[in-house]
Amino acid sequence: MDDDLKSIQEARDRVERAHAAAEELALMNQEDVDRFVTAMGEAAERAASGLARSAVDETGMGRYEDKVTKNLFSAVDVRHYILPMKTCGVIRDDAERRVRELAVPMGVVAALLPTTNPTSTAIYKALIAVKARNAVVFSPHPRAAGCVQETVEILAGAARAAGAPADVVQTMGTPTLEGTGELMRHRLTAVILATGGGPMVRAAYSSGKPAFGVGPGNAPAIVERSADIAQAVADIVLGKDFDHGLICAAENSLICDEPVESEVRAELAAQGALFVNGADRDRLEIAMKDARSGGIAGAVIGRPAAEIALRAGLKVPENTRALVVECSAVGPEEFFSREKLSPVLAFYVEDGWEACCERSIELLEYGGIGHTLAIHSNNEEIIDRFFVEKPAFRILVNTPAALGAIGATTGLPPALTLGPGTWGGSSTSDNITPMHLLNVKRLAYGRGVAGGAGEVGEAGGDDGGTARPPVRPSANGDVGGEEPSAFEEEIRQTVERFLAERRTRRGK
Repeated sequence: MDDDLKSIQEARDRVERAHAAAEELALMNQEDVDRFVTAMGEAAERAASGLARSAVDETGMGRYEDKVTKNLFSAVDVRHYILPMKTCGVIRDDAERRVRELAVPMGVVAALLPTTNPTSTAIYKALIAVKARNAVVFSPHPRAAGCVQETVEILAGAARAAGAPADVVQTMGTPTLEGTGELMRHRLTAVILATGGGPMVRAAYSSGKPAFGVGPGNAPAIVERSADIAQAVADIVLGKDFDHGLICAAENSLICDEPVESEVRAELAAQGALFVNGADRDRLEIAMKDARSGGIAGAVIGRPAAEIALRAGLKVPENTRALVVECSAVGPEEFFSREKLSPVLAFYVEDGWEACCERSIELLEYGGIGHTLAIHSNNEEIIDRFFVEKPAFRILVNTPAALGAIGATTGLPPALTLGPGTWGGSSTSDNITPMHLLNVKRLAYGRGVAGGAGEVGEAGGDDGGTARPPVRPSANGDVGGEEPSAFEEEIRQTVERFLAERRTRRGK
C-alpha cells in the first residue's frame, strides 16, 4: 500500500476510534474532565524541555529555549486559564428570561498542526478539545510528525491514567495531503481546527465541515513619537527574535514616526538589530527567496539572523538578533513587505501617525488583514483611533506583538490559534478557547404571545423602547377592540393558527 492509501485508511480508522472515545467522554462530568485536563497539562509541563529539543531537531526551525517557553505556555498558562471554565452540564441559567443553556460537545476535532510550532500547538489544541469533551485527531506537517507523535503519547498516556477514554487524543502517523483531506471530510469529523499556511486553511474551509482557521499575520509595529523609544524598540526586537520569528503574530515591519527616526535607529543597533543596505540587501533577498514560488525559502524559516546572513554571503556578529531592511513600498515589488517567519524586519519611516497608519493598512492588506497590529505610543487619543478604525482584530499597545497576541504578555485569552475574522477569511476573530468547541443547547419556556407578562411588545424585547403596543384580543375576538391594524390582524391570524394546530395535535 502506498503512503497516500495508507494515510487515508489511517484517517478513517482514527476518526472512528476518536468518535467512540468522544461518545464516552460526552457522558462525563466537569470533575472528570478537569482531572483529565490537569493530568495532560502537568505531563506536558514535565516534558516541555524534551519536546522542545525534539521539535528543533526534527524541523530545524526555531530556538530551543523559546520552544521550551512555548510548550510551558500551552501546558501551564492555557491550562490555568481554561480550568475554571464550565463546559459540562448547564453552563448558564437565566431565571428572568427562563432560558437555560446546556454544553454539548461537538465530537471529533480534526486538528491540523504547523511545522513552525508543532509541540506547543498540539498541547494547546489537545487541552482545549478535551476540556470541551471532544476527542482530537492531529494531522501534523510531515516534517514534524515525530515530535508530534511523542507529544501525543505523553498527553494520551496522562489522560488514560486519569481515567479518560482510550483514543481521546491521537495523531496521524503517516500524514499526507490525501490522508489529511480524508480526516477533514470524514462523516464523523465534527469540526476542523486549522493552524498553518494559507493553502491548508483554505482546504479546511472548503472541506464542507465547520472550521476555525488562521493564516498569515504580517503584523506591523508602529513607533509613534510619544512612545518610550527604548522600551518600544526592545519590545519589537524581542518579538521578532523570539523563536526566530516563527509566531504568526510576530512583528514583520517596524513603521517609525519620522521625528524619532534617529533615536529608533540607535536603539535598534543597541538591541542587536543590524541594518542591511545596498548590494548586501540584494544578496539577502536572493538568499531568502524561493526561486520557484517567489515566497520565503524554507531554508531560512525560523533560522538565526547570523545564519541567514551567512547564507547571503554576509558576515555579521554571532549575537545579531535581527536583520533590518529599509523599505519604501508594499506589495509584490517589495519582497521584504511580506510575512517572513524569520528574524528579518522591514523598516519604514513615515511622518505622523496618520501616515504610519496608512502604511500599516497597506501591509495588512498585502498579507495579514484582520490579524494583529502593534502600536507603541503614550497618546491615548491615537491609541483609541487605532482601536476603532484599523483593520486588525488584535490592537496591541506597548508590548511585543508576538507574545501579546497569544496572551502571554497581555490579558487576551492564551491561545496558539488566532482568528483574523471575516476580513482574513476566518469564521472568528477570537483567540480560540474551549468555548469555541462547544455546541450550546437552549431550553426556553413560553412567555405568552398575548395577555399577561411576556406578551408581544411588552418590556423584555430588544427594541430599544420602540416596541409596538401589546396585542390584546377583545370580547368578540378582534385584536385591539376596535379597527385592527394590518399588523394586529396578522398577529391575530398567526395566534389562531398556532392554537388550532395545538388543539389538533392534542386531539390526536
